[in-house]
Amino acid sequence: MSDERTVSVVLPTYGRPEYFEEAVSSVAGQTYSAVELVVVDDCSPEPVAPLLDEVDTTGLDVTLVRHEENRGACAARNTGIDEAGGEYIAFIDDDDVWVETKLARQIEVMESSDPAVGAVYTGQRFVNGDETTNVRAPTTSGDVTAAILKGASLNPFSCMLVDASVVEAAGPLDVRFPSWQDREWYFRLSTHCEFAAIPEPLVIRRMGHEQISGDYEVKRDVSYPLLLEKHLGLAKAYDCEDEFRAYLNRSLAGSALQSGRYAAAVRHALVSLRYRPTYGAAWKTMAAAVGGPVTLGLVRRVKRLGAAR
Repeated sequence: MSDERTVSVVLPTYGRPEYFEEAVSSVAGQTYSAVELVVVDDCSPEPVAPLLDEVDTTGLDVTLVRHEENRGACAARNTGIDEAGGEYIAFIDDDDVWVETKLARQIEVMESSDPAVGAVYTGQRFVNGDETTNVRAPTTSGDVTAAILKGASLNPFSCMLVDASVVEAAGPLDVRFPSWQDREWYFRLSTHCEFAAIPEPLVIRRMGHEQISGDYEVKRDVSYPLLLEKHLGLAKAYDCEDEFRAYLNRSLAGSALQSGRYAAAVRHALVSLRYRPTYGAAWKTMAAAVGGPVTLGLVRRVKRLGAAR
């Protein structure tokens, strides 16, 4: 329809040809028709242009930009934002897939919500091969700044649709962050608009390959001090400094746990609980870490069983 507002979809990609085509196809297959796709090839070892030619993108306005050197996912997303011409901006990682109604549902919620709403995000399903390993259906909505400083989940970039004017107001993604890039940007977005949530898992995240968000040492040594430096003042302004520190340390504990660093996971969980003694997520991480591989394996099995229901 001619009165539909255009969504610019930014797809950064680097060296994952086995996933790339399906990600593009899921954008091309959206039931919402006013879509442009901006693919940013972050200097993949093999250029993605030939792969893009293999995908049926009929009716989809496609722009391809290739970086002359690898600059990282945040820089690639910023390039995509600069190229975007739509009223809304959405993101999809090259290893993710969208359900065909994803954008239509987000536009419906965005345009029926209060004008203060400038970001709409969806739930997410995690898969490893044919197995669903987890489902996240967060509901945090409205003025979310304090809630996300305290650790409320909003889900990653692939779940988010943002009004382009809010993107401009918040500024570009901070390329210094090798992890927590989405969370850092959401802090800034939240000071310029309210958020709306669609709990349905309209994004499928494919697991089983290396992802920088799970790199414990990088998160501990680079992202953690940067987040404190950049946003501790915001947490103080919202009177939730202790909760902010507790959330970050609980997240570090989770990353350490996933990396098999059980003693480090316990240490970070203890720090988290020092700042927030009743923090349930920190207690759960502590319980999973204390018993090492045995309790971690049990927690994972319980989570998979819950996701499969």
